[in-house]
Amino acid sequence: MLVLATPGDTSGVAEEIAAVVRVDNPQIEVRLTSVADLADALPGGREAVVVPLLTWDDPVVMAEIGKAVAATGSGAVVTDALGPHPLLAEALHIRLAERGLARADRVRLLNVSSPVDAVILGTVGGERAVRAVQATAVLLASRLTLPVVAASLDTEPGVSVAAQRLRAAGAQRLAIAPCMIGHEAPAGIVEQAAQQIDAGHAEPLGAHGAVAELVARAYGSQLAT
Repeated sequence: MLVLATPGDTSGVAEEIAAVVRVDNPQIEVRLTSVADLADALPGGREAVVVPLLTWDDPVVMAEIGKAVAATGSGAVVTDALGPHPLLAEALHIRLAERGLARADRVRLLNVSSPVDAVILGTVGGERAVRAVQATAVLLASRLTLPVVAASLDTEPGVSVAAQRLRAAGAQRLAIAPCMIGHEAPAGIVEQAAQQIDAGHAEPLGAHGAVAELVARAYGSQLAT
């Protein structure tokens, strides 16, 4: 069984992701649960793979998952978070392109200017989260051939400081790419940050197909070992 553990509500985006995973992998039994209810959701006497619905290994959430698994004595295994991974960078690129904030293709032609000069990869969880998504920022920068810096949306120094530094370096047109599924932070946090620095912003990753594929890959990697 694949147990998808979300740190937020199981409705909305988490439910959409679980639905996509089920459609793409009909041979897998998929169960969706919140981290708070994980112990009750783990199947008694059956093996299970718990996949955290996170873009980085948030130590607080991962510890809660570990405690829930240990409390049941079920022997379930827990995978790492979904990122960093090239597929995550691809999904972030697509979300930017959907808002007209990035070229849709990876080939940047010399005679076609980019819609923005630099991208801020927004995350939540403070400095630890910023460090954790640095690899994803590098992967996204490689796709966009633009500067990409990671910054916190919920602590200081955050997005405003990153924007000041980028503009001081000559990057005037900025965009925020939220490196999160969508349930990790209060609604509107990305929009507020974008308004504060006069920048465009992409939507959170949500139920993008790449997220569902990363869930299936995390599950498959545990079966392989």
